[in-house]
Amino acid sequence: MTPEQITSVRNYLCKRLGTEKITIKPRKVSDSVEVYLDQEILGLLYIDDEDKDDISYDLNISILQQDLES
Repeated sequence: MTPEQITSVRNYLCKRLGTEKITIKPRKVSDSVEVYLDQEILGLLYIDDEDKDDISYDLNISILQQDLES
């Protein structure tokens, strides 16, 4: 993902989730980034850009059972 795409997605997530505490960090692979809320990882964001006219982003959030119990 390009820095411009990361900024656009971050701005969108902040607006939709109602918080400025979202940060996005690049990974070693170029098809995804890590999304954080405060300092805790929220999930992975993947880009589907095979069709340059129809780019989409998929946010994949995993919730562990132990997190639900605390």
